[in-house]
Amino acid sequence: MNQIKKSAMAGDSPRLDARLSGRIIAVANQKGGVGKTTTAINLGTALAAVGLRVLILDFDPQGNASTGLGIKPETRPPGSYGLIHGVSLAEAVRQSGIPNLDVVPSTVELAGAEYELAQIARPQYLLQTALASEIDASGGSTDKARARYDYILIDCPPALGMLTINALVAADSLLVPLQCEYFALEGLSQLLTIFERVRVSFNSALQIQGVVLTMYDKRNNLSEQVAEDVRNHLGAKVYDTVIPRNVRVSEAPSFGRPVLLYDLHCAGAQAYAHLASEMLKREGISVS
Repeated sequence: MNQIKKSAMAGDSPRLDARLSGRIIAVANQKGGVGKTTTAINLGTALAAVGLRVLILDFDPQGNASTGLGIKPETRPPGSYGLIHGVSLAEAVRQSGIPNLDVVPSTVELAGAEYELAQIARPQYLLQTALASEIDASGGSTDKARARYDYILIDCPPALGMLTINALVAADSLLVPLQCEYFALEGLSQLLTIFERVRVSFNSALQIQGVVLTMYDKRNNLSEQVAEDVRNHLGAKVYDTVIPRNVRVSEAPSFGRPVLLYDLHCAGAQAYAHLASEMLKREGISVS
């Protein structure tokens, strides 16, 4: 518990310049099925809905974020795999069909990236380099990815391997979706240990964006106990907004749509809208 608290308090004050410099957020949890991809998709959609320019970078070989945003498999290459192997951002980006929201899809080649990255020098910096700048076909002007987008959300794989480390090295902050269940804090402790190592060794500016409690069931005493325990140890780093268990949230990906478009009025969609509002408020960003 002390490790959790120590790591979470590192870099308490997030920057307030998302509109100016494009804030990069790694959405990560090494445990699968916690609502990580669902959070990336719907938080991104909610931010785009208020006029912010958003890029979702699908860095999970399973490609669930790409599927959940309706990106067909045949249109995905070169995707995030190509991006870290020298393809320009402009070539990798796909339009989601949602205003202000673009996607860098995942492709099947990404499944072998963990092994490939282990064979090269300084593999931790590939994504950071890819997002930092790109050179046009003539070898001339550079174009910063941060200048194109207000928020770049990286949907990480459910593992603490080299892909997740790449995301943390490239990111300004880490957002952790945390399922309200018994083993939640144990997994969070492992993730924050990696966070601390990356911050010390590769990215001293990395911060904790926050922890969002997902799959909350108010009828279940365990959900409330886990939520209380997390808040006791992480304090203000835990968002007030909780994401409830909701059938409509589970159904939406099969239609290739965020729940905010699938059923705006359901409890899950409203929760993600509130989460986006709370995040912007915490960062001091007002939108018209």
